Amino acid sequence: MKIRPVILCGGAGTRLWPNAKKHQAKQFIDFGNWTLLGKTLERVKASLFDAPIISTNAKYLRQVKQHLKKHKIRKFKIVLEPAKRNTAPAILSAALIKDIPNEQPLMFLAADHLIEKVNLFNKAIKKNQKKLTHNNIFIFGIKPTMPSSEFGYFLTKNNKVTRFVEKPKEAKAKQIISKKGYWNSGMFYLRKDSIINNFKKCQPNIYQNCNKAVAKAKYKSNVYYLNKQAFTKATAKSFDYAILEKTRDINAIKLDIPWSDLGSWKEICKMYGRNKRQYFKKKNVFHRPWGSYVNLFNGKEFLIKELYVKPKGILSLQKHHHRAEHWVVTQGKPKITLNKKYFTMKPDETIFIPLGSIHRIENPYNKPVKIIEAQVGSILKETDIVRYQDIYGRVK
Repeated sequence: MKIRPVILCGGAGTRLWPNAKKHQAKQFIDFGNWTLLGKTLERVKASLFDAPIISTNAKYLRQVKQHLKKHKIRKFKIVLEPAKRNTAPAILSAALIKDIPNEQPLMFLAADHLIEKVNLFNKAIKKNQKKLTHNNIFIFGIKPTMPSSEFGYFLTKNNKVTRFVEKPKEAKAKQIISKKGYWNSGMFYLRKDSIINNFKKCQPNIYQNCNKAVAKAKYKSNVYYLNKQAFTKATAKSFDYAILEKTRDINAIKLDIPWSDLGSWKEICKMYGRNKRQYFKKKNVFHRPWGSYVNLFNGKEFLIKELYVKPKGILSLQKHHHRAEHWVVTQGKPKITLNKKYFTMKPDETIFIPLGSIHRIENPYNKPVKIIEAQVGSILKETDIVRYQDIYGRVK
């Protein structure tokens, strides 16, 4: 039996746009002729997968259909949530639709994850298929590349999950990594009957209401419109909290592959940094007295640059009215001014420059500094610079 991929595509992506009233959901952002949902749809074209099921809401239905058409996926089902109820009801409702047999293996994927070395990922899925039972759950762990407070972790004993740790502080994350902890990727692998059994046992309210929502759903043009009255009665809980923290039969599939949920501008900057060759265009290089910068990608209300600050180069002390900035240092040790603070940064460190704050980059050393910068705002032009001090005489 082939594996049925279920793509969870209801996230709003508010972490990237905290102050924007209208913001783009992360899975649909164009990062340079590709989106995270597009990459996910391409992954599930592999021969081990059956036709995908996409769980989303009415707000995103048009964009989901556009993506399916663009990626030439003709066989699919869409499950439409009538209200936000977190991942537990979304996962259960998608699994309960009637064209999925009871012993069907289901692979739950987030629409907004970037996975590289896909062949290793698919190999791990196939290898563990025979181990699926009517009760157990497999979750995918990613070997951490750094102690991060942006991800959840889990600890294991003989590949059985013994403990979950939700987004710990950096010092705690270091301890978890020293105990061979893995990032919890939020991808789940289990059979339909295992989902039903676990929800019946741990979350009877969610099970009863989602069951009604699916039974009373309207079905038209490959789309299940879940019954609103029943669905809204289901308790809003994440799958981790509703099921994973309450059941004991959880197995880990550990992967050492590049993975990111691009959930922060730091991660997005790093992704562009890793792939800058494919974005680099000579016509987008601009020279300045302090060094140079290259515009790598101009997105919708964001711009990614690489700054090169030559030895002894100093940018002007400045602020912006229409944009905030996120910096990731990739080379050198820049000295940073941020309002009344003054400090040195090192490679792989990141800083947020809020809109309207006074800031400067200096390179007092003999080696060049490189920084990947994400500008986020309504106006992303050089005209949005108010200079206070400048050693090159550019203050009017």
